[in-house]
Amino acid sequence: MKIPIYKVDAFTSDVFKGNPAAVCPLNEWLPDQIMQKIAMENNLSETAFYVEDNGKYNIRWFTPKSEMDLAGHPTLASAHIILKEYKVNKNKLIFKTHLGDILNVTIKDNLYLMDFPSRPPKLLDDFDLLLLQEALGKKPIKVLTYRDLIAIYDNEDDIKSISPDMEKLKKLDFPSVVATSIGKEVDFVSRNFAPKLGIPEDPVTGSTHCELIPYWSEVLNKKEMIAYQLSDRGGTIYCSNKLNRVSIGGEAVTFLRGEIELIQSQ
Repeated sequence: MKIPIYKVDAFTSDVFKGNPAAVCPLNEWLPDQIMQKIAMENNLSETAFYVEDNGKYNIRWFTPKSEMDLAGHPTLASAHIILKEYKVNKNKLIFKTHLGDILNVTIKDNLYLMDFPSRPPKLLDDFDLLLLQEALGKKPIKVLTYRDLIAIYDNEDDIKSISPDMEKLKKLDFPSVVATSIGKEVDFVSRNFAPKLGIPEDPVTGSTHCELIPYWSEVLNKKEMIAYQLSDRGGTIYCSNKLNRVSIGGEAVTFLRGEIELIQSQ
């Protein structure tokens, strides 16, 4: 069996920047264990698989270790492949997740604007900040959560200076730990660490901005914002708060076109 595979750098217009994602268009779903093994073999933060169904796209995302409930940059990458590689002439794509959620991606100029659910994080009053300080090397001002653990810091320099202990991060009961603050040249910045998912530091994390956008929108009293993820590769995220939804926008560029060959063992 041969499966097409693409590698896309998301949240950037330049190769070797942003967040690389693998995208595998399918005619029908593969067994879950095969998709998980492909993601493990790719060894990227996420691999997206999609199946077209009457003009809509069923989509699933896998890290090297597990399936995700929501993922931003591989959705952006999938939209890019559908439009640029498969030449689908649309300015809006509709994705349906494994959980039944509907995700719309609108194309405006060079930006892919993803309409995702808003996930306002709640304050964790009883969380042990000392434990997090040991894991991140710096004590946050406060901690919030929805899906991810979100550590709030004073300024961008705090975020840049974080040197995490991956083994201690694995002991925290969250899929990823996000450090964030107000930015110097953008509205807010962040870094994302997810060693439990096989991702020591994610270059750019779309889904986490479902939590960061409503938080910073309230703090900054702004609906439209620009964010930057301070990984080595870096990436710019165009953010909009729309009450129960958020818009997460970015550019993308194709890096690789190829083919997976699955040989059945006898």
